[in-house]
Amino acid sequence: MFVSSSRRWMLGATLVLSLAPGAWAQDNGTRDEAKAMVDAAVEHVKKVGHEQAFKDFTDKSNKTWQKKDLYVFAYNMEGVNLGHGANDKLIGKNLIELKDPNGKPLIQELRSTAQKGGGWVEYDWPHPQTKKIESKVSFVRKLANFEGFVGVGVYR
Repeated sequence: MFVSSSRRWMLGATLVLSLAPGAWAQDNGTRDEAKAMVDAAVEHVKKVGHEQAFKDFTDKSNKTWQKKDLYVFAYNMEGVNLGHGANDKLIGKNLIELKDPNGKPLIQELRSTAQKGGGWVEYDWPHPQTKKIESKVSFVRKLANFEGFVGVGVYR
């Protein structure tokens, strides 16, 4: 059967577009994966100490702490960023006044939730790939023997 080049192109484009949603979904982490990564991060801090763990969370070559669109972030209770798997330029900056696009005091909310033992915080944030504001939820947990917390977020 003969298929013209324009028809072949359309068939190829249709195939690519039909596979794209599945490929995109595989690149996005889930809430379960985020929570598991936080739990592993807390254990890693216990094992190697907070200073080494924060370096490990930030190290882009260490794929344990950066999977799909998930990454670990760490803050002390004053709001200073101590580790960040997506943006090492934030390390050492006090972001306690940082707000989401709707005015929600993000780091304060994360800290408050961590101080209560941990949990989920919902907010809006620019997606690093699309640059569009999207709904995001992060799971955070307070660290033992350290006045700080770790978290991992998921775009929904």
